[in-house]
Amino acid sequence: MKENSPVASFESTLKSRDTEELIDIYFYRPVGYAWALFFRKIGITPNQVTITAIFLGITAGVCFYFTHLWVNLLGIFLLIWANSYDSADGQLARMSGQTSALGRMLDGLCGDLWFVTIYYALAFRSLPEWGHWIWLLAYPAGYFHTRQAAMADYYRNIHLLFLKGKSGSELDRSNDLKIRYDKLSWRKEPFSKFFEKFYLMYTQGQEKWSPQLQQMLGILKNKYDDKAPEWFQTEFRTKSLPLMKYTNWLSFNVRSIVLFTAVLTNKPWIFYLLDWTVLNIMLVYMIWKHERICKGFIERL
Repeated sequence: MKENSPVASFESTLKSRDTEELIDIYFYRPVGYAWALFFRKIGITPNQVTITAIFLGITAGVCFYFTHLWVNLLGIFLLIWANSYDSADGQLARMSGQTSALGRMLDGLCGDLWFVTIYYALAFRSLPEWGHWIWLLAYPAGYFHTRQAAMADYYRNIHLLFLKGKSGSELDRSNDLKIRYDKLSWRKEPFSKFFEKFYLMYTQGQEKWSPQLQQMLGILKNKYDDKAPEWFQTEFRTKSLPLMKYTNWLSFNVRSIVLFTAVLTNKPWIFYLLDWTVLNIMLVYMIWKHERICKGFIERL
């Protein structure tokens, strides 16, 4: 983008008001917007911002292994900083038109690497008190986390698809990804092939957990060539909107607040318990409700 091109407005860098949480709207997105303007001015790309966020988040996770208060506070600061960069990379991509499949994959990998580090750090921190029993709490919690985050991301992008169209959504279909993956060579493009494989498996997992949604999308493709009628888009958004709060609660903000509380009170098990209980209940309800909505539309379509 040229330096003298118009500066994108804050609103234009948001995915949508429907899918944003209050903490994001009033903190992370404004901070991310300021970072995005700065990075755009000095020629930093969205993918470079994402990679920096990955290292910041991993460093934050390592800090949570220690019990020293100042190290934990440093970890909290670094994770908040990393999340502001995670917001900035998408805002920068939208304001500069530098969106890419690699950027989408890196963005998804970013949070995963943060929390893999965090889950392991808290488990090793808990070993003196819990012994190896902590792994029976930590490993399932980590798995639950991946499912919660993946489905939250998927439902947000489905909502955006019928709100803004394909250009406003990052939704991908596994069939399309498989074609793209098969065209790549392990010998010539090992890096791209690896990330495409990871992203393909991620997307297949999302689709497997939403069979009614997949059937509904298939009907729309066959009957309307993926151009859903206006009545459908309006009604789907209306029914989907109340579920957006769950997609936000299953993502970063609620999880990070509980994480910070667990670290500062030296009770890491609280963080794992959140995944086992409250967030899993939200996940099951969100999937059940969304599948019911899709089933209703299948009957009408």
